[in-house]
Amino acid sequence: MKIYLVGGAVRDRLLQRPAGDRDWVVVGATPAQMEAQGYTAVGRDFPVFLHPKTGEEYALARTERKSGRGYRGFVVDADPGVTLEEDLQRRDFTINAIACDEADGTLVDPYGGARDIQQRVLRHVGPAFVEDPLRVLRAARFMARFAPLGFTVAEETMALMREVAASGELDALVPERVWQELRKALVCERPSAFLRTLHDAHALGPILPELEALYGVPQRAEFHPEVDTGIHQEMVSDMAARLAPGDDLVGFAALTHDLGKGLTPPDEWPRHIMHEQRGLKPLKELCARLKIPTEHQQLAEAVCREHLNVHRIDELRDATVLDLLGRCDALRRPERVARIALCCEADKRGRLGFEEGDYPQGETLKRLHQAALSVQARDLDLPHLKGPAVGEALARARVKAIAAAR
Repeated sequence: MKIYLVGGAVRDRLLQRPAGDRDWVVVGATPAQMEAQGYTAVGRDFPVFLHPKTGEEYALARTERKSGRGYRGFVVDADPGVTLEEDLQRRDFTINAIACDEADGTLVDPYGGARDIQQRVLRHVGPAFVEDPLRVLRAARFMARFAPLGFTVAEETMALMREVAASGELDALVPERVWQELRKALVCERPSAFLRTLHDAHALGPILPELEALYGVPQRAEFHPEVDTGIHQEMVSDMAARLAPGDDLVGFAALTHDLGKGLTPPDEWPRHIMHEQRGLKPLKELCARLKIPTEHQQLAEAVCREHLNVHRIDELRDATVLDLLGRCDALRRPERVARIALCCEADKRGRLGFEEGDYPQGETLKRLHQAALSVQARDLDLPHLKGPAVGEALARARVKAIAAAR
């Protein structure tokens, strides 16, 4: 029995980046031998065990053979005779197909992963790459993480990704896995690389058609010097990651704020009148298809519907501001307003030449929200009022507070 550290922990060590969870592969062992040494079996689809002291995962070396559609259509062989090189061969990218013998620090790198790390190339291990459609999404997500380090996708890997997209295999991906990869990409430093990689691989359409529809759609150059709505969306997503690092709620709402522009009739280009309202239908369809969490959907709908109103908040009447806050459920969910402000700021600054600009509207929105929030029914002298009259008096008091806070 031999044990090796594998995958992301080895890759990140070579990249001199903080490592996350450590994964181990065990060569030459049986499940019975693992359990005899105190390991706890937890694998459902293949033999995985938890270390009795550290709780880290140890998987038996295995091979996989395609047996059906989708990423679950595989037959697994975890015979003790499976070699380390055979186990590494089934992995997606060369940078993830490196093992380290922790006893002496020796690297086992049969597929050139260390070289590709030095050259900053994301490259598939072998032709079996096309057998798992999830790898197309993983490639895009890895680019969201590693593009800031200078990584690019190898031409031959991009060709295979296009082959997978053309095969229809992406339709077999279950919604939960698509959302899982998207969510991880949104908290990376460069979510635009996720979108661009899928777009270049002809895979964005099958997976996120609402976003693919934005590419090639022009906008007014005086407001959007980048012109192409798809490029604008890439810039907005990167700005959201910069303004709210690690916040996938902001990331998702920023990602979907302009879906309505993909529905603007071409004879109306480059104007996009009513795109905020048009965007709600594709947003709801996307959320239903991918089973997006309710909290993400509600914030995204608020940003989609209201982002232009927030941009021109200084022009809105005080009563209109209160109506806006009500539509966002901001008086009952006050934590939502800061995220809405960040999404709107990402939209304003996610434009060519606007990246370092100010966005005072965000602070105005938060200040007026706090003013409205400071007025509660219990603080008013309303003993003579009943029913709807109480709410009307409360609204008048909140409008006054908003006016005083301007």
